[in-house]
Amino acid sequence: MDIRVTTQAVNDVASDVLIVTATRPSGDQKGISLSSAATTVDQALGGVIVDCGTSGEFKGNAGEILTIHTLGKLAPRRVLVVGLGSANKVMPQSLRKLGASIVRHMRSTGAQSATLTHDDTLDITEAAQALTEGLLLGAYTFRKYQRSTNENTQLEAVQFLASERNKVAVEQGIQKGKALADATNFARDLVNEPPNVLTPTELANRASAMAREFGLECEVFDKAKIEELKMGGLLGVTQGSAQPPRFVILRYRGAPESTEPGLALVGKGITFDTGGISLKPAASMETMKSDMGGAAAVIGAMQAIAALKPKVNVTGFVPTCENMPSGTAYRPGDILRILNGKTIEIVNTDAEGRLILADALSYASQEGYSPIIDLATLTGGIVVALGNVMSGLFSNDDGLQQQIIEAGHAAGEKFWPMPLDEEYGDLVKSDVADVKQTGGRGASSVTAAKILEHFVSDAKWAHLDIAGTAFTESPKNMEKGGTGFGVRTLAELALSRAQ
Repeated sequence: MDIRVTTQAVNDVASDVLIVTATRPSGDQKGISLSSAATTVDQALGGVIVDCGTSGEFKGNAGEILTIHTLGKLAPRRVLVVGLGSANKVMPQSLRKLGASIVRHMRSTGAQSATLTHDDTLDITEAAQALTEGLLLGAYTFRKYQRSTNENTQLEAVQFLASERNKVAVEQGIQKGKALADATNFARDLVNEPPNVLTPTELANRASAMAREFGLECEVFDKAKIEELKMGGLLGVTQGSAQPPRFVILRYRGAPESTEPGLALVGKGITFDTGGISLKPAASMETMKSDMGGAAAVIGAMQAIAALKPKVNVTGFVPTCENMPSGTAYRPGDILRILNGKTIEIVNTDAEGRLILADALSYASQEGYSPIIDLATLTGGIVVALGNVMSGLFSNDDGLQQQIIEAGHAAGEKFWPMPLDEEYGDLVKSDVADVKQTGGRGASSVTAAKILEHFVSDAKWAHLDIAGTAFTESPKNMEKGGTGFGVRTLAELALSRAQ
């Protein structure tokens, strides 16, 4: 999609569709409130938009769309009046949803070009960024394995209306929005690839290719190197698979003069999870290709950070393998030794993510990184607790926790703080090892985090359990499949730390 800025008068812009916005007045007021651009268009059309609001035909509710054919009165053939809901509740996330709904609506109408006007309620740069993200995220599809997609016409060109005075500000918003959306869609591609294609080796290859394109440093450890490092968790999980493991390191050096290693991002990269010997039920196992959603988020975030170039050092760590049942698979009752020397008693082989994360967290902490943030589709328990709306946030540092919540708010991604009280640690004490792999069904997402806490040493650390948010079966504002959740939050966090 080609997105650019125009400074033409609103009535003269030539495109298939001109899009203006309206809000619903607060309180008991009737009718609708129009943006300044919508007011100009309404006057050219003889007041038809206000009439539709007064009659109740159009109420300005969030996502509501009113189509008006201009019949030659304006250069565009059609005007879309899009509702933003209550005027005092318009936020960047409102415009992301608006952008996604616009592009999906256009797909069904055959429009190939559109002009967007500025809503008066938000900063113009912020608005341009959010709308760009919404357009590109809403336009995303994954159809590479279909011979005939039967797709409707795609929206090919979008222009943002700006004045000469604010043109640069709009262009800055578009640039940032495009970097964040492109990186998110790259992560979605990784999650949506079938597991026979996206093996651990292929995931490492794609991370390496992205690193070359965006100027990142990249190292990929093969099985021999992983054995040399004594990453017992990663080796234990992978031993049942014919696919070899990989450990990927991506480095962005935005502050080369700094002596501090900087921020570490760790992503769980199980490219397919059968559950191993503790085999999962067959129903919906095909979605277990998404068990590398944390790895995809870290790789995507590193792309966004490299594109936006904040003055901060960030390193991504991705342990990746398959969890398969076979005669060589690891078993309940086994004891694995992690890179930092601690041992884990295996209770259920379907709790494999914490094992490969333990090695990666140990590696990052031994290298001196702080803070360390890991993302993982880790537990069904967090889905029971928070559903598909929020991700669980566990942290040993209140300041870091608040930074992540604020970055998520800026990105339109929600996190809920979860407990890490010492009493939960009693549930993962082992009789035969340093720690037990699971603490049972009760508080399962919390005990999983308590296990990870054993491997971060004294670093500031946060664990994001994205099991409910990394994959969607409900294509409301987004295509079914991978969501790329976490990419934009991590990028916003890096930008805020650079400031």
